[in-house]
Amino acid sequence: MGLTFYYDSKLNRVDALSAYPDRVRDTPGTNWLLVGSDSRAGLTEQQKRNLTTGDVDGDLGRTDTMMLVHIPNSGKAIIVSIPRDLYVTIPGQGPHKINAAFTFGGPKLLVQTIETFTRVHIDHYAEIGFGGFDTLVDSVGGVNICLDQPLRDPKAGLNLRAGCQDLNGRQALGLVRTRAFPNADLERVVNQRKFLTALMSKAASFSTIANPFRLFPFVSGTVSTLTVDNGDHIWNLAMLGWALRGGPVTTTTPTGGSESTDDGDALAPDDDTSTFFDLIAKDAPIPQNLLSTNTGAIS
Repeated sequence: MGLTFYYDSKLNRVDALSAYPDRVRDTPGTNWLLVGSDSRAGLTEQQKRNLTTGDVDGDLGRTDTMMLVHIPNSGKAIIVSIPRDLYVTIPGQGPHKINAAFTFGGPKLLVQTIETFTRVHIDHYAEIGFGGFDTLVDSVGGVNICLDQPLRDPKAGLNLRAGCQDLNGRQALGLVRTRAFPNADLERVVNQRKFLTALMSKAASFSTIANPFRLFPFVSGTVSTLTVDNGDHIWNLAMLGWALRGGPVTTTTPTGGSESTDDGDALAPDDDTSTFFDLIAKDAPIPQNLLSTNTGAIS
């Protein structure tokens, strides 16, 4: 028990879920917003070179990875990728691609934008940067991934063969970052969901839980690299990991396809988008026709 509170006290926290006028009321089930930012905070120049991260302008960085995890009152959890190019109205800023909300106002504005757009109440928030992701993967001894094709992307420091292989933290970071596909970001988000599921399965496996040389580094890595909302705790993270361990449903937000905007090419919401999030907000089953069929590079 003492270790639990010790680790909980070490979590990085941010004001992400505070009240704002006309905030969406609580909706059934439990909803997490998981965010991957391109923050290089805490990385040395050597680490940036090793991870092929480059640099980014601005203090907040950007977020190209947004996943809504809905844990229903019964049934399987669902991981929903929210494409960074989804064109929405950002409160106080007007129409923009959704990832601009993080740049404009950090986690708080991103949460408000997603809640306002989806009408789904966000209960928990977790964010990880480049420097933390590879640490988590290495702490569990790597993650086994099977690829349908070789993947090479110098910009992401990625050079992987086809077939099943154990990825270390650097390789895993390259895999979830690469957009070197015909469908670019839409392919990448599929790979991100599949890798997250594999990582959670490895973290919750007997080989990790029964091995203190893996369990404690993973817990230490989690609390040192994740940023959560002020009201979140390590036991909330444990419940999230448990909910994702058994093969959640995974999908990408349905959209009406590409459109030209003042922000360049973007993804337009349509009736399917509204219907999809209405069902999430009601904790109702999602019909197959609203689930994406893109399988990504990970089999």
